[in-house]
Order: sequence, then C-alpha cells, then structure tokens
Amino acid sequence: MSFIRVVLAAVLATAFSAQAATDQPYPGTIVLKVDASNTAQNIFRIRESIPAKPGKLTLLYPQWIPGNHGPSGAINQFAGLKVSANGQPLEWKRDPVNVYAFHVNVPKGAKGVEVEFQYLSPVEASQGRTTMTNDILGVQWQSVTLYPAGYNSRAITVQPNLTVPAGWQFGSALEPQERNGDEVAFKPLDLETLIDSPLFAGRYFRQIDLDPGAKIPVRLNVVADSAEQLEATPEQIAPHRAMVQQAYKLFNSQHYQHYDFLFAISDEFGGIGREHHQSSENGVKLGYFVEWNKYEARRELLSHEFTHSWNGKFRRPAGQNVPDFNTPLQNELLWVYEGQTQYWGAVLAARSGLIKPEHTRDLIAATAARYDNVKGREWRAVQDTVNDPILNARRPQGWNNWQRAEDYYSEGELIWLDADTKIRELSGEKKSLNDFARLFFGVDDGVNVAKHYTFDDVVKALNTIQPYDWAPFLRSRLDGHGPGAPLDGLARAGWKLVYAEKPTDFLKAQEDLSKSANFQYSLGFSVTADGKLEALQWDGIGFKAGLAGGNVVVAVNGRAYKPEPLRAAVTAAKTSKEPISLLIKKGSLYQTVALDYHDGLKYPRLERIEGTPDRLEAILQPLK
Repeated sequence: MSFIRVVLAAVLATAFSAQAATDQPYPGTIVLKVDASNTAQNIFRIRESIPAKPGKLTLLYPQWIPGNHGPSGAINQFAGLKVSANGQPLEWKRDPVNVYAFHVNVPKGAKGVEVEFQYLSPVEASQGRTTMTNDILGVQWQSVTLYPAGYNSRAITVQPNLTVPAGWQFGSALEPQERNGDEVAFKPLDLETLIDSPLFAGRYFRQIDLDPGAKIPVRLNVVADSAEQLEATPEQIAPHRAMVQQAYKLFNSQHYQHYDFLFAISDEFGGIGREHHQSSENGVKLGYFVEWNKYEARRELLSHEFTHSWNGKFRRPAGQNVPDFNTPLQNELLWVYEGQTQYWGAVLAARSGLIKPEHTRDLIAATAARYDNVKGREWRAVQDTVNDPILNARRPQGWNNWQRAEDYYSEGELIWLDADTKIRELSGEKKSLNDFARLFFGVDDGVNVAKHYTFDDVVKALNTIQPYDWAPFLRSRLDGHGPGAPLDGLARAGWKLVYAEKPTDFLKAQEDLSKSANFQYSLGFSVTADGKLEALQWDGIGFKAGLAGGNVVVAVNGRAYKPEPLRAAVTAAKTSKEPISLLIKKGSLYQTVALDYHDGLKYPRLERIEGTPDRLEAILQPLK
C-alpha cells in the first residue's frame, strides 16, 4: 500500500471512530445484567440490552478510568463478545484506531441490540489485580459495561442488575430497588454515577455505622477472608468515627446522599485504594483489626479516600471534566487532587487517633527523606510526574530514584505543608489551610454535582484566606529542580529532617512489616527478604559500585547475607579504612563488589528546631 493510501486509511478510520459526545439524553434505558456468581473460575458474565435505532452503532468499552488517572480500562480481560438483534446474530468490527470501540450495523426493524461478553478477573497476580476470590468479589462497573458512543455519559441511563453467590452480602453506594434471593436490581441511574459506584460483596460481611443517628449515613462495609477478620472492638471503631467528624469540621460540608467505605481485609483479594464520590474501594492485607497495633500505618488509607469525596470528586480539576470514559483526562492539577488529599489524609488520621501524632511525624520524616534524595529532580520537575499514570501506569521501574513516578502524591503533601505553615506564619496563627479547605471544598453544601476548578481558582482561594504571591510560590515548587525536596514548610513547622544510626521504633516496625532492610541513606539501596536489591539511589554508593536492582546479595564480608551482619558491617566501617565487601549474584554471574563507605547507618527522623513555634503539633491537633 502506498504512503498516501496508508495516510488516507488512517484518516478515514479516525473519522469513522470519532463521535463527539452530546448532552442530549440517550433514547431509552440500558439494562445491564452482571452474573458474578462464578467465584470458582473468576468469571463475570455480562448481558446488556441497549436501545438503538437502525443504522451504525458504536459501542465503547471504558478506557480512561477516573481515580486511575490514565487509560487503564481492562480491555485485555474483556472476551467473548456477541451482539444480536431480534434474535439474530450481528457481526461486529473493532475499530482499527480506537481498539476500545466496536462497530455494529443495527438492522431495519430492530429497536436495539443484545450484547453478551465476559470480564475475566485475573487468576494470578502476574495477570493484574484480583477482583474475585472464593470469599470476596468486587464489581467495578467500567469493567463490565459497554456503552453507546456519541452521548455524554451523564446523559445515558442504565438499570444495573447483579447476581452474587448464594448467601453473600454486599456494600455499595448504589441503591437497591429489589432483591430476590441472590439477584439484586438497583435503581436506574446515569452511566457516570454507575461507574463511580463500585460494589464489594463477600461470604463474610459486616457493616459498621460510622455516624450513628445521622441523617446522612456513613458506613464501613467490611468483607474479609474469614469471620475472625471482621471482629472490630468499640475501641477500634471509635477513631474511624472520629475521623468522619474531623472531616466534617474541616470541610464544613457533605456532598453525598450517603457514603459507603468498601473495605476488604484479605491476602487474596487485590489491594486497592480508589476514590469515588459516595464511596471508596479500600483493600488491605489480613490483620487490620485483629493485629491492630501492628498495622497502624495502614489506617491512613481510609482518611485519604474519604477526603477525596471533597477533593477530586466534588471539586475536580477542569481537565477532568470530560464527556465520557473514552476521552483523555488531563492531569496537570493532580498535585492538588492527590497531593492535598495526601496531606489531609495524614492530618485527619492524626487528628482522629487512627495514627498517633508522633507516628505521623515519623511518616513525614520518611517522606521528607525520600524526596530530599530523589536524584531524578535534576531532570524532571514534580509537575511532570502528573503524567506518570499515562506514561507508566504503575509498572515496576528499574531506576525509580532517577525516573521518578507519581511523586505528586507525597511531594505534593510537602508542598501543602509548606502552604499551611506559610499561611499560619503570615496571619500570626489566625489562619491556616483549614480555612482554605472550608472555603474551597465547603461550598454548595449538600450538592453532589462536580464543581471544577483551575490553577487560578486555587490561587484565588489562597489569596482570599491570606494575601500572598501564591502563584509563584506554587510554581517554584512544582517546576523547580531543587536541590532537595521542598522542606521549607517542615522548618516553618518547627522541625528539621535529620539522620540517626537507629530508626525510630515506628519506622523500624514498618521496615519489619515490609520484610526489607533499608540502607537507602547509607549504602544507597534497600534489600528484600530474599537478598534482592531494590530502591537504588541514582549516583549513590551502591550505584557507583555498579550495582543494580535485582542483584542479589549473597554474602557480606565473607559471611552469608542477613540484614544484621550488613548493618554491623556498615557500623564497623566507621572506624575502619577497609571497604565493605559484598558477594553479588546477577543472573548466573557472581562477583565481589567493594563499597568504600564509612559514614555509618542513617535513618530519617524529625528533630525540633529550638526556639521556634511547633506548628506541626498545632496542625495535628483535633479540631474543636
């Protein structure tokens, strides 16, 4: 085929696949039936009745998934597509340019099409996130829905139906219309709200009221691998309830008719933390309640996702205002959407008692150290990392310290700490980021329709709270290259990042839980339980010695590798001129590597700056 014919074919294919979405209501209601009862094989079976006029019809499988910030629609797990009309099979054709689009010719006399397909949940971790086990299932409606192109998703009405395994209970923001045994019919709603309303179901299920007696319910819907994992004590439930009240005092509004935490405690069901307007998907490993003290750091997840009901779902960046699920999202303001949510998630966890304030300080120290040592800042500003959900989609990286990833989350947290302390300083402690939260997210109380914002809107709100040059303040931190992380806010809060030869007890416990040994700030890497190197610091000691991720430490100074001998070797090298000798295995090759390092072990912690106000303590105090 000639070059001209190739270009012409591409142009025609693009023109054929492109259908601008309109706000006109879609004629008729789509009836969606999902059979999620086959937990033995992890197969969801879907049937749809889609009203349609005779002629060309394009059906879309959702590609751009809110909360994932990228084109993560699981088209690779979509299978078995059959389309028919009036009982007769119809041929379909996948679009050659947009592989998420399927074209069908609806015959004369037909009033719609019947669609069948399957969503094949991964059966192994290497295939993706597991959404179905013997005891738990999660329904993400974008994975089990085809919808007609050419219409705004808010203008398409769907009546969803679900079959769950016998006897299972479920939690969701969806409102049931009728339940007959294990078949549930939900009230019709628009497609955008449906896809924003996932469901968790389980053999073992418990619903906990987090705001007893309130007109607007907030519920913690817990599913787990066993009944034992559901056993939460009143003392454990109390800080979750306090977190809800602290959020209300912070944002001074509610933008949902009810809110449902979907919470899975499982070693088999895929872990997750994803926001929705009236619910959130949350998945942690076993032990959240029954090993309460051990897993304290996990408790920030719920406060983070709850914050998203205000920040990310009610108030959304203007670039997220797209007509359907196959129009690209623009992520330039994710440092507000996710970064400020990361900040409030940590603050609310401390204010409510989910995490002790002193342990929150330890977590901030770990964040500050990590980003203060990101070598990739030299070539890539944090603003550019908002593109990572599209560029990398959270795939593993060989050189994360140099490549950078979704740093707008936690580096964004440091930027908002900077803004909070700056407001407090300039106002003589009379104003804070709390006031910004009430002003920016607290508008239109009771309204659950998204209200979009721009960078200028953020700057205007900050200036309303406390006049200052907020635009250059933010841009210098977002577009700058360091050196080091934006730690001015930490200093203004009355604390500084330091390194000690021993980790804090809390961070040591987190290291033990991860089953890794952290030498990042001394030797420039961490070591997994099986001796593999990870998280290498670009241009660090290990890097300069030629080490890479995946290398395996076999021995330390002639002795079989274990974390303690390596720690001892680093300590001993402080008073010795001899390098630390590592026997390294890379594939089938063994080699000895000498690390000429003599500065001892280094672990991050925060230290008070004498003579300064402790604004961090004030920030973490519960609101009255």
